[in-house]
Amino acid sequence: MEISKSAIAQVVLMDRELDRAEPELRAFIDRMSEEEQAELVAVMWVGRGSFEPEEINQAIETARTEATTPCADYMIGTPHMSDHLENGLEALGHSLTAEEDDLVRRG
Repeated sequence: MEISKSAIAQVVLMDRELDRAEPELRAFIDRMSEEEQAELVAVMWVGRGSFEPEEINQAIETARTEATTPCADYMIGTPHMSDHLENGLEALGHSLTAEEDDLVRRG
């Protein structure tokens, strides 16, 4: 995947502070490439159980071809987005703990 765990961690942290960070979260997602946005959505879908981890490529392709709203709008409008992203990465064999800790330390 093209998207980094650090980018996903940044989205998770900003989502948790959505009341004060929504403009920054929107801008961060909008700056991602179309491929990174599709991968972000796909990881979230895996985390909420819409796709199995082994179907990640299918999820990415589905996210790419079925996108009808701006990615930031879709992601922010999804309840429990940060939980789904963390669960998706975990299902894919990754953890955000180190990335989240590093981002929090840098403030």
